[in-house]
Amino acid sequence: MDEGAEMTTTDKTAVVAGAGIAGLAGALALHGIGHRVLVLERGAEPPTGEVAEAAGRWTRPTVPQGIHSHTLTSLGVKVLRERAPRVLDAALAAGARLLDLTEALPKGSDGGREPGDEELVALGCRRAALELVLYRAVAALPGVEIRHGRAVGALELDPGDGRVRAVRTDGGERIAADVVIDATGRQAAARSWLRAAGVPVAEDRVSPSGLSGFTRFYRLTGEGRPGPLNRGNAAGDIFDHYAGVLHPGDNGTFSIALATLPGDRALHGLLTPAGFTAVARATPGLGAWLADGVSEPISPVHAITSPPNTLRGTATSAQRPVPGLFPLGDAACVTNPLFGRGMSLALAHAFRLADLLAAHPAVDTAQSRAAAREAEALFLPWYEQSAAADRERIARWRARIEGRRAAAASAALADAARTDATVWRALTRMLMGLTAPAELLGDEKLLARVRDAAPAPARPQAPAREELVRLVRDAEGALG
Repeated sequence: MDEGAEMTTTDKTAVVAGAGIAGLAGALALHGIGHRVLVLERGAEPPTGEVAEAAGRWTRPTVPQGIHSHTLTSLGVKVLRERAPRVLDAALAAGARLLDLTEALPKGSDGGREPGDEELVALGCRRAALELVLYRAVAALPGVEIRHGRAVGALELDPGDGRVRAVRTDGGERIAADVVIDATGRQAAARSWLRAAGVPVAEDRVSPSGLSGFTRFYRLTGEGRPGPLNRGNAAGDIFDHYAGVLHPGDNGTFSIALATLPGDRALHGLLTPAGFTAVARATPGLGAWLADGVSEPISPVHAITSPPNTLRGTATSAQRPVPGLFPLGDAACVTNPLFGRGMSLALAHAFRLADLLAAHPAVDTAQSRAAAREAEALFLPWYEQSAAADRERIARWRARIEGRRAAAASAALADAARTDATVWRALTRMLMGLTAPAELLGDEKLLARVRDAAPAPARPQAPAREELVRLVRDAEGALG
């Protein structure tokens, strides 16, 4: 059900653990099917005031990834357009911008519109700004309450059928619930709740992301884009030993994310403003945005080591059903943030789950199993794609650091997309979450186009490994 449709009230109460993107999306979607919703959030209330300014003041110690570069892919925009258009309108009114990805079509293509191109858009918006807009929309809904400084500490299960009956907060309060949503993000607190309740927890599927990230935010001081967005929603690329990507945000802001292998001590200086700036300016596609007088930094450099790609066993059919308990978003599946899929998958998952609960209203084992199948259908393809891509990238980066060369198995597809508009559209739809990886790789006609594609022009060259290390060391030396 979309937010503008007439709501049918049920007698069910849902408790949502966590008021991040996933928890707020879950509250919005469950409200849409008539549930009373209580959101418990251990963090403080967000700041008041204009979104553009308040987003910059919102500190989230419980959400360490919140201060890093984010993007809302075409999948996320599609969900908002179809299921929460008022949220999208509010984000645009607050300064977010829709980015037309077809601006990055290969040079030489006719540039004409094709069916489906209207879906190839992304949202330029800082995560904090989008989350603040979503928070305010959810908090204003009748039948939805958000309590801060509270967290779910335990589940109470029916001793007979094992279904959820209530939660107990970390302060000891008992709250009756028909449905409990675990939106605690990467913490995936449902695992500890189940263990404490004596329920065996299914094993997770885990694969390394192999990524340490460094992010800084900026604000443009003039009008217009200083440079093109060669990736449609971003500038920069994933190179042979590091990544440097820029994402436009709301209200003239943008973020730059640099990524390396964890433990790469030679590039530890990226955490310093001087080291970060030196590498960002030398990265193809980013330098024009950092030229003197073009922009100014509005944050320090933030560092984070990404968690592994993880498909939670609690979200899959491997888990013994616990009727009424549903992991949502990152609590169900985490993929490498380099792909920018987390927020979009959380939005999609929230509304898919609400649709399922509306179609199968009885809170029982059958409903629980159907939800697990739905989660697997949504997340498994992206988990597997991310895990495979990360294995390839880790091997390539490690080989380059060690002075060896490693072939990129996916290079042919990416190269063909730089000369063939049909291949570009297919690859972009996959990268933006609109089509599953298997659909792309199983299209024999498309693969034939890849084989027959004209040679791609040389890519802009990023600094060699030795040059990158020198830039960082020189910047650190200048500080001394």
